[in-house]
Amino acid sequence: MSIPFTCPHCGTYTSVDEQFAGHTGPCANCGNMITIPATSVTYSPGAVPPRRKSKRIFVGLIVVALFCCVGGPLLLAFLLPAVQAAREAARRVECSNNLKQIGIALNYYHDVYGCYPPAVITDEDGFPRYSWRVAILPFMEEVALSDSYDPNVSWDDPANAQVRMTVLPCYQCPSAERYLPNTTDYVMITGEGTVGGVPNEGTKLGDIADDSSNTILVVEIADSFIEWSEPSDLSIDELTMLLNDPQGMGPGSHHPGGLNVLFCDGSTSFISENLDAATLETMLRIDDEGGIGAP
Repeated sequence: MSIPFTCPHCGTYTSVDEQFAGHTGPCANCGNMITIPATSVTYSPGAVPPRRKSKRIFVGLIVVALFCCVGGPLLLAFLLPAVQAAREAARRVECSNNLKQIGIALNYYHDVYGCYPPAVITDEDGFPRYSWRVAILPFMEEVALSDSYDPNVSWDDPANAQVRMTVLPCYQCPSAERYLPNTTDYVMITGEGTVGGVPNEGTKLGDIADDSSNTILVVEIADSFIEWSEPSDLSIDELTMLLNDPQGMGPGSHHPGGLNVLFCDGSTSFISENLDAATLETMLRIDDEGGIGAP
């Protein structure tokens, strides 16, 4: 490797082998004594020092800047829908798992009492006291909460205020908008010929003439404003509305394309929002020997 230097006497630019670094000798041009630099390098007038490394750094900085200004937002625009879709898929699975937990509790209730809980339990005068969601609390690992509930007074009585205001995520779809913290997104269908039946009359598995794997037990309902302890559900007459009705009067969800439902055998399914109301009603009745796809 050569050491470039300039004679301080005559200004002659030359270079010598690095083995002579630090040595002193006469300049080949003017004969004056000079010392070969050991560490510093002096360039002749007009000589251009090497800048390859700095150019590379500069070009790299330009590339990074361009990526941040242009490529980054474009990449984010491509990735964001995929990330949002993945998150919604996870929320839909969590919602389905909530329904499975509810299904296990409802079937445990059936094993103990010989029937499903009616959607609404009233007092002797017909005033609603509590809902099926309260009735299955012991089977939802909420024994203490169940013991704190007074079934002898109305669900919205001050005596039940603490229980009523308790937030139970197992009764809430993670995709739903939450206007009140203690609302639920899962309801039974009520009315003659449904599992929810009429007040105070529980349905037995033996009453279900259809296949239990095709008979719906619980459905999602979007923006219901129903508190989980409130004895309020969805009547089968309201099924004249379309799925995911924009007025929020029929079954629906905040999942794109449809909603989760729970069947009597404890299984869950995601049904399309394009399913016609007549077919859905067939799946909700216990005595028409219908099921999915029935006319």
